[in-house]
Amino acid sequence: MTVDEGVDISKAGDRGVLKRIIKEGTGTDTPNVGCSVSVHYTGTLLDGTKFDSSRDRNEPFEFNLGKGSVIKAWDIGVATMKKGEVCVLTCAPEYAYGAAGSPPVIPPNATLQFEIEMIDWKVEDLSPRKNKGILRHVIEQGSGAESPEDGSLVTVELEGRLLPDGKVFDTRTVTFPLGEGSEHNVCEGIERALEKFVKDEKSRITLQPRYAFKAEGNAELGVPANAEVEYTVKLTNLEKTKHWLMDGSEKIEQAKMFKEKGTNYFKASKFQLAIKMYKRVVSMVDSMTEDSTESEENQAQAKELVQSAHLNLSLVYLKVTPVHYFEAKDHATKALKFDEKNVKGLFRQGQALLGLGEAEEALKDFEKVLEIEPQNKAAANQIIVCKATIRKQKQKEKQMYANMFDKFAKHDTEMEKIRAKNEVDVIGEKVGEWGAGEGEWTDEQRDRKPTEFEKENPNILMLDKEGQFKNM
Repeated sequence: MTVDEGVDISKAGDRGVLKRIIKEGTGTDTPNVGCSVSVHYTGTLLDGTKFDSSRDRNEPFEFNLGKGSVIKAWDIGVATMKKGEVCVLTCAPEYAYGAAGSPPVIPPNATLQFEIEMIDWKVEDLSPRKNKGILRHVIEQGSGAESPEDGSLVTVELEGRLLPDGKVFDTRTVTFPLGEGSEHNVCEGIERALEKFVKDEKSRITLQPRYAFKAEGNAELGVPANAEVEYTVKLTNLEKTKHWLMDGSEKIEQAKMFKEKGTNYFKASKFQLAIKMYKRVVSMVDSMTEDSTESEENQAQAKELVQSAHLNLSLVYLKVTPVHYFEAKDHATKALKFDEKNVKGLFRQGQALLGLGEAEEALKDFEKVLEIEPQNKAAANQIIVCKATIRKQKQKEKQMYANMFDKFAKHDTEMEKIRAKNEVDVIGEKVGEWGAGEGEWTDEQRDRKPTEFEKENPNILMLDKEGQFKNM
């Protein structure tokens, strides 16, 4: 290898990608997989023939690094570049366009050279709405292809700093089930980011307050309210729960454990964690409820667990702030599919319907509860509430219609006045002529001020050019 050829940066060490730096970049950071990079480039064949250039178009080229949107040599080479760096990549055919080439400009089995300038890059945004709430910069690439998922047992090394001063507030190694990080002072943004990690990956995670410790801060860690934070996170171990390897009995036991944890979280008023646990119950054994290959005992236990989880989810959604009436109704309805006379299901469905403004439907549910349990005072009280709500709704409807009729009556009165005033001037039936000239408006017609009714109802009453009323 000569100096002019550059350094072999191919992972296989097969000289497939050679890099020669023309201008050093600044800093130590380089872009990583998922970053949106912006570069200028000029591509040539080995004989110097230029086949493409972003500079000729005076428009930088942008792409997502490591996602296969460019040739293999680019994903490898650009990942090594610092900001402001200019380099030449010499790309063997198997790292470029291969045996096929890219007709008509790139022949088969062509070795290509690219002069590339790294302009800038945007770090990977992992926030759900891509609002820069969770930004990841990979420091050390991990190994393997598996990433943690909800319920996976993870061990991570953490170092948290406050921004912008960089004060360290958290340094530790912690093991926890993903999804329950709040029990270990691990904030939401770190858990969301870990879902994209692979084992041994080390990344810098920048979090806006919404995904960190929010408006409450964290007194135990010394994090103030609405603080932006930055974590260095390394995933050192990962144990995924392999549900597909479990038999029916093992799934039942796992679901029971989730249910118990959910109940404990509910009693502690940790409603979001309770919701996660009850949803895990459903995910674990819902498919078993109608699986004919399962034993009758396992099917029966699965049905009981799923029904109980839906009932508990309905209850939790009625407790959270703000109340989630739609979700509460949905889970109560699902529970009632197992037993349409389940009192808890009927009661919670009724509560949700009442919250959604469907008082008449809610009334039916509470009345069914009383049919099953005549002494149920809570249902009796809800019936009173429903009937009072229905009365108010009907009074409101009555008043609305009364106002509507008053408006129509006012409209009719205004119409009579307008017709009387314009009977001769506009329509001209009594005098047998149009006015100033056939087919034209008179000065009085043209300059007439709109009535108050017309101002309030501009789309109801208008005069066309012939002086006739339209939009009636």
